[in-house]
Amino acid sequence: MTANTTEPTARLIEVFSAIQGEGLNVGTRQIFIRFALCDLRCHFCDSSHTWNAPTTCKVERSPGSREFEIHSNPVPLTILLDWIKRQNLPLLHDSISLTGGEPLLHAPFLHEFLPQVRSLTGLPIYLETGGHRPEQLAMILPYLDSVGMDWKLPSVSGETYWQEHTKFLQLCHNNPSLDVFVKIIISQSTNPDELQKTALLIADINPKVPVFLQPVTPLPTSEQFTTTPILAPNPDQVLMWQALMKKFVPHVRVVPQTHKMLNQL
Repeated sequence: MTANTTEPTARLIEVFSAIQGEGLNVGTRQIFIRFALCDLRCHFCDSSHTWNAPTTCKVERSPGSREFEIHSNPVPLTILLDWIKRQNLPLLHDSISLTGGEPLLHAPFLHEFLPQVRSLTGLPIYLETGGHRPEQLAMILPYLDSVGMDWKLPSVSGETYWQEHTKFLQLCHNNPSLDVFVKIIISQSTNPDELQKTALLIADINPKVPVFLQPVTPLPTSEQFTTTPILAPNPDQVLMWQALMKKFVPHVRVVPQTHKMLNQL
């Protein structure tokens, strides 16, 4: 019997170098690997182009150049390693960001890829995720250094994953070497009861987990998914909701999408 030697592949959107604009790693320089495909349809999504897999992906020619080559999908593991090696100039990057889309839809690929890219670059691995796929997370946890998990509020995202989010955060907490934080998108339609419920669930696992309230960046009219526009919260709402969550979890920060202010990808 011949062993299956097919090389793992991934469906990608892009590979590039930029400044992280959200969460705990804000302001740091990262190599971004943006994976295609997402199983969520959040009302505020600013990356709907990642929901499906395109026939091609783009790769930055050199870090920060914003000049891209076009390559076909799916991408073999060894080719992606070559692209990361090209991006990884000495002393430039703080970590590698796995983003999307939902990277955990590529968990079998990541299981093979992550130990190799860590060996190649020596860079920490950071996962940006919807935080709703604990089984896939378990497959790659040993290869991660930090996780930024979204906690989807039904009143804002239209998605409901209370049980999955809780299990996901518990898995992260069970790995003491892993840095984890929770990001919550807030809008004018945010239900404060959902914020309190989220805070209580986080506090029950680990009250020291940092929480980032991220005011939604309104989408252009042509890109909106709902008949009612998703609007940014007003200043009074932000202050009130931060105070509400701090009753249960002490580390609650309000940070908008800074990369959009800086015209980063």
